[in-house]
Amino acid sequence: MTRAYSIYDVFTDTKLAGNPLAVVFDGDGLADDTMQRIAAEMNLSETVFLSAPESPGHAARVRIFTPARELPFAGHPTVGAAIALAEREHGDGTLDLVSVLEENVGPVRCAVKLREGKAGFAEFDLPRKSAEIAMPLDRQGLADALGLSIREIGFENHVPSIWSAGVPFLMIPVHDLNAATKVDFDTGLWERTAPFCEGRLTSAYVYCRGGVNHQAKFHARMFSPDMGIAEDPATGAAVAALSGAIRHFDALPDGHHAMIVEQGVEMGRPSFIHLHIDVEAQDISGARIGGQAVRLASGTLNL
Repeated sequence: MTRAYSIYDVFTDTKLAGNPLAVVFDGDGLADDTMQRIAAEMNLSETVFLSAPESPGHAARVRIFTPARELPFAGHPTVGAAIALAEREHGDGTLDLVSVLEENVGPVRCAVKLREGKAGFAEFDLPRKSAEIAMPLDRQGLADALGLSIREIGFENHVPSIWSAGVPFLMIPVHDLNAATKVDFDTGLWERTAPFCEGRLTSAYVYCRGGVNHQAKFHARMFSPDMGIAEDPATGAAVAALSGAIRHFDALPDGHHAMIVEQGVEMGRPSFIHLHIDVEAQDISGARIGGQAVRLASGTLNL
């Protein structure tokens, strides 16, 4: 049986930049093991499989797989899948729509903007508010795993901590852009140092203030041996988790806060993730993540 698929570059408007995503449109009837094997064959950060939704009012059921395992939620697959579905169903003209994707984390509401001749844009409400997971952390061990000195770990009020908005990440603030750029991630040391959370080895999300692009408020890198990802060009689920750390450590005042997080620069695949945080009574009342995506290729799987 043949199944249509497309490759999208996500969190960018430029082909061969951002984070590549495989979107398999005809996912109905595929076994879990088959989806995992296809994701391993694609060997991208994530592959998504779209099938008929359980609710007739929703756009699609979405399953998200890294080369190593399934995820309940992820940002660049959500953005890419929403844009891919809209373009497949409505073409490449001008259109604004709202759709709901059924992910394992729950229903995710997405707003999609298509503009003729331009990369599509999608923005989604976080299905869960970021929350801290309190666990003891070995700061020196984390520094060693990143190839940094302990003096380069942390900036201002930011210290290592674990946050999750559906997928937990060990957030490691580093002193500046120079420290982030020279990170030399050691998988063996990380596996001996990082804690397990929700039954999985936590992934490393390294971040600092500022960025190579003058519009970026934060610069980030993500490493995940557990997901089978040596380094990820863009990690929306990590930015979702980061929203809680930013609100907490920066003590964001009530109101709306918009920012861009850049990632993938060191990989030659710059990505720009839009993060919006609404704060009310000193707590997050809502948050959204958005970005562009551009189709690179389309084809069929012959299974």
